[in-house]
Formats: sequence, C-alpha cells, structure tokens
Amino acid sequence: MNTITQTDAPVRRKLSRSQSELMSKLFSYLLLCIGSIIILIPFAWMLSTSLKLKADVYIFPPQWIPQPMQWHNYVEAFTTFPFGLYTKNSLFIVVFVMIGTLFSCSFAAYGFSRLNAPGRNFIFLVLLATMMLPSAVTMVPIYLFFNKLGWVDTFLPLIIPAWFGSAFFIFMMRQFFMGIPYELEDSARIDGCNTYGIWARIMVPLSKPVLVTVGVFTFMGTWNDFMGPLIYLTDENKRTLALGLSYFQGSARSAPDLHLLMAASLYAIAPCVILYFLCQKIFVKGMVFTGVKG
Repeated sequence: MNTITQTDAPVRRKLSRSQSELMSKLFSYLLLCIGSIIILIPFAWMLSTSLKLKADVYIFPPQWIPQPMQWHNYVEAFTTFPFGLYTKNSLFIVVFVMIGTLFSCSFAAYGFSRLNAPGRNFIFLVLLATMMLPSAVTMVPIYLFFNKLGWVDTFLPLIIPAWFGSAFFIFMMRQFFMGIPYELEDSARIDGCNTYGIWARIMVPLSKPVLVTVGVFTFMGTWNDFMGPLIYLTDENKRTLALGLSYFQGSARSAPDLHLLMAASLYAIAPCVILYFLCQKIFVKGMVFTGVKG
C-alpha cells in the first residue's frame, strides 16, 4: 500500500503542475483577449462611423452595425479632397526613404559591428548620444539649413536625411550583425571577397528579419509623419496623406462630416495594418534576434 502511494505521488505532482500551467495559459489568453477587444473598439467605431449617414453618427447609444451601410461615403470623401494625389506623394516619399534607410543603416551597422577602426566605440557612443536630443531642439537649425539650400517646398528635406542613417536603426542592425558567425566572413575572405562584397553578399542576405523590421518601422513612421510635411511643404499638390487628412478635418466643409473623416482615416491606416500582418512573423523574429549578441 505504501509502495503504491509513493509511486502515485510523482504522477500527482506532475498532473498538478500540468493543471497549474494550463490555468496560467488560459488566464494569459483571457487577458490577451480582453486587451485586444479594448484596443479594437476604436477601430470598430471608426469602421462603423465610416458607413453611417451623417444624421446617424451622433445617435446615442451608438449603432454599431449601420442599416443600410453607406459605402458611397468613401467615394464622397475622395471626391471632396484629392486623396489620390496625396497617396501618390506619400508613396513617393516612403519608397525613397525606405531605400535610403536600409542602405545607409545596414552599411553603417556593418562597419560598427565588424570593422576594427580606431575610435569605433567612441564614434558609436556619440551616435547613440544623438538619440537623446529632442527633435524640437534640432528642428529650427535643420529648417534654416534646408532653407539655405533652397529645398523648402520640395520632397528633398523629407528624403535626403534618410540616406545618412538613423541612430536607432543602426543600433538594431549592429546588434543583429554581431550575432552572425565570423566564420562566414572568414570563408568569404578566403574565397577572395572584399569588405563591400561581404556586406552585400553575406550580411544583407542573412539579415532579412532585421531588414524587414527596420522597413516596417520606417514605412509606418514616414507614412504617418505629419510634422515634417507640415514644416517643409506649402504647395497643396505636394501634401502627403497625413497632412491632407489634417486639412480635411479642419476645412469648413468637412468639419461636421465625421463619417467622411472616418472613411478617409480608415483608408489612411489600411496600408500600415496590411503591411504589419503580412510581415508579422519576420517582424517579431527580427525584434527577438536584435537583442541577441553572438
């Protein structure tokens, strides 16, 4: 009898541990579901409002499923303001900013992670120190500099800085590059590959997760950028989508038309949401491996 009891004790402890782990997972999933619902409520309200009649927007309690759904609100919003032109301008800026950011940051990160240049660590610390400067401190001198060059009211002030790197993205890529085995680099040098070839043929192809992560951050930051276009762009035909939404909201004609504003806003955030879901797995992988130092 004692032998049976002693044999069953580890099994009972294992079952108890499994039950506690199951309860812990269920509780975690429950909290995640509750948090997701809370976060999604504003988006659900935005979608619902974009499909309502103007008279139904301020009904209380709110009608979550409009009857009937007003799909023509999206057409009316686009005909009120030239959002097609604003989207074209935003895409033009985003594409060149992403290319410049990925090229310059990956190139600088490779130098900081692999090349033993004199003063490398000191320069890297100075680079990181620039992240502590508030944007409000550098806003005026940078504007005066671009104004002196005659770049105000052009896309250049919004694009060219990306080709000189970003301290945060350089730091991310440097951490990822340091996790790549040095043996691959040594093998490439034995085969006659120079430093630039190693960066282009070894480092960049192996850095897909961090490149996608930086690309997603860059796309979202540039697509939603409001302050930059507001400062440097004065021509109406050069407005970006974020800037156009602001003018659409503040115009006398569209201020009371909340249903049209929600339709335009939903259109503006759709590319960011789609991009994140398409790149979610690689994005999460890049964030995880960025903090791993080899």
